[in-house]
Amino acid sequence: MAIDTNLCVGCSDCVVACQVENNVPVGYARDWVVEVVEGTYPNLAIELRSERCNHCDNSPCVRACPTGASHYAEGGIVLVTPDECIGCAACIESCPYDARFTHPDGYADKCTFCIHRVQNGQDPACVAVCPTTCMTFGDMDDPNSEISKIVRSRKSKVLAAEAGTGPNIYYLTK
Repeated sequence: MAIDTNLCVGCSDCVVACQVENNVPVGYARDWVVEVVEGTYPNLAIELRSERCNHCDNSPCVRACPTGASHYAEGGIVLVTPDECIGCAACIESCPYDARFTHPDGYADKCTFCIHRVQNGQDPACVAVCPTTCMTFGDMDDPNSEISKIVRSRKSKVLAAEAGTGPNIYYLTK
């Protein structure tokens, strides 16, 4: 996923769409909007960005899970199988993005990139509802995909690159 921080207005439509699409319990969220202010007055810069699980290539949550409930689906999406999760929270503690929470039913929960939609050829709910179209979803392994072209053509960053997780959310900055 690529998120253009120049287009995000912080409306949180992505958060609400995710909650509705995935029946996320009230008071919990699989994605959220962050506001980062940098600089000193009067030279300030603000960045708004929608954050979620980074579906890392080297996910510490998958490695930390003692039961295999946290795993990679085909295509690299990181998922949790609720029936296999024992609620130990090892995956929650290992995530450098704070992208997981304990569902009230006792299992670890997180963004799934709406895999049920993706498997039907649709975008994740957050991407589908964004009024500024700041999010792009697709296959980074396909050099001809829209997302591959966008990430190659724009300056981008990933969060917590120093963690060595290989995150797959790219924040387009310029």
